[in-house]
Amino acid sequence: MNVDFSKISPLRILEQSSQRKLGRGNLGVLMARAGVGKTACLIHIAFDRLFHQKKLVHISLEDVPEKVTSYYNVIFYDLLKAMDVAAEHEARALIEQNRMILAYLNQSFEIDRLRRNLGNLKEHVGFQPDSLIVDGLDFTQGGREILEGFKAVSRELDAEVWFSAVSHRHLPESNERGIPQPLSELDDLFDVILQLLPDASGVHLNLLKDHGVYGDPVASIRIDPTTFLALDENG
Repeated sequence: MNVDFSKISPLRILEQSSQRKLGRGNLGVLMARAGVGKTACLIHIAFDRLFHQKKLVHISLEDVPEKVTSYYNVIFYDLLKAMDVAAEHEARALIEQNRMILAYLNQSFEIDRLRRNLGNLKEHVGFQPDSLIVDGLDFTQGGREILEGFKAVSRELDAEVWFSAVSHRHLPESNERGIPQPLSELDDLFDVILQLLPDASGVHLNLLKDHGVYGDPVASIRIDPTTFLALDENG
């Protein structure tokens, strides 16, 4: 099925980047304050990969698989309306064939456990992801070691990895490269850093780091504050 999600995908911002993608073996992160729309925007990133017929594993550190699935279902129907897609069953089949959900609750996550689970998916189901989505990692506690573990996994799988990160009003400090907490001491581990930022004019998705290039921001697009899909230039 050919679904053109590129015009409204939040990852449209990477059209303005040097490599126009995150890339296999690389880490990317979407940061936003709580309640701004981080989860919705992250799932849009997942749909972008799925509609490009890439295999994806969604890793949740907070929610059970049923709740993650419900998030996808709600956003899926918004996408059907936004893209005027009539073939709902075909689109849903594409998603279900190419997505797996792994949940690690109550601080049960370990990199070695993830490796084993991904190995089992490949061995028993023949499923090897092109992308990983990691939602719920606490960057104030996870720290450098766990991210270095994900970096190793991304290279072993030859896959890209996208994270979500919660920023806080009471931690406004940014480093000399313009990267705010909680990533100010971890930004070297990420190849792409996106920030979802509301202001008086609406919601913007800013590209803060683009494969070694930093800016204020490097690029920016407007996001619909209801659907968290990218708006066209006149939208």
